[in-house]
Amino acid sequence: MSSNETPRGPVDSSRVPRYAGPATFARLPRLDEVGTADVAVVGVPFDSGVSYRPGARFGGNAIREASRLLRPYNPAQDASPFALAQVADGGDIAVNPFNINEAVDTIEAAADDLLGTGARLMTLGGDHTIALPLLRSVAKKHGPVALLHFDAHLDTWDTYFGAEYTHGTPFRRAVEEGILDTSALSHVGTRGPLYGKQDLTDDEKMGFGIVTSADVYRRGADEVADQLRQRIGDRPLYISIDIDCLDPAHAPGTGTPEAGGMTSRELLEILRGLASCNLVSADVVEVAPAYDHAEITSVAASHTAYELTTIMSRQIAAARNA
Repeated sequence: MSSNETPRGPVDSSRVPRYAGPATFARLPRLDEVGTADVAVVGVPFDSGVSYRPGARFGGNAIREASRLLRPYNPAQDASPFALAQVADGGDIAVNPFNINEAVDTIEAAADDLLGTGARLMTLGGDHTIALPLLRSVAKKHGPVALLHFDAHLDTWDTYFGAEYTHGTPFRRAVEEGILDTSALSHVGTRGPLYGKQDLTDDEKMGFGIVTSADVYRRGADEVADQLRQRIGDRPLYISIDIDCLDPAHAPGTGTPEAGGMTSRELLEILRGLASCNLVSADVVEVAPAYDHAEITSVAASHTAYELTTIMSRQIAAARNA
């Protein structure tokens, strides 16, 4: 979008009720309706990499449905993200549900195409396997990126049943492939039992710092956000959010829930505290609506994606006006 173009925003809810019409993210235009976008919201309906409960293939559309309630002004960040930059719904990346390796390649190629237009990606999963091809694509454009990984789990395990690509392995593969800046890697919200202490030892060797959900509770969102900002600096940043970083009380609709997680308020406040970071793309994954109640999980996920989109839109507008 050029500097003299006005972004096309959401459908006016004073004219068309929120529950009516197509369920694009935040009721925004489709990508094919605007041609190009500064931020492309894309779904990846894939969950063949899960190790426990399936269903995240339906997560993207559940998030879109819940996002009907989003409004165009974000008071927490004092910004109207859809007026600052062209945000559009890019639909879904259709991938093979029977072949994980092929699916990973397809996601990477589709992300390459979208990033090649100049867009940043706000991806709606899908299981966490999809983070690896997304990171590969982002690293082609920006070089090795800083990573903030919000999750109950480390996702740096080696293999499951001999499979290299699963929702528990993407960040080990990413470190091995050299696409992450290992001086700026952090997990946030981790908790729960592990297979052994070696899991933590291996994770530390890869360069990850850990902020557990208990750390967030004891230290508070502002202090945690400050620590993360200092670790990230001005590096290009990718944020990957597994919705199970939230406690099951706030996100029951997910595949591997763990007790003792963050509240949705804590997650949103930490993200708002990262508004000055150079966020180049992000994902929200592991929403499994079959296990949800009253859209609790998909509402939390839609607001999470909204905060991330706002950060990107603000930075795009600032760069354009500089």
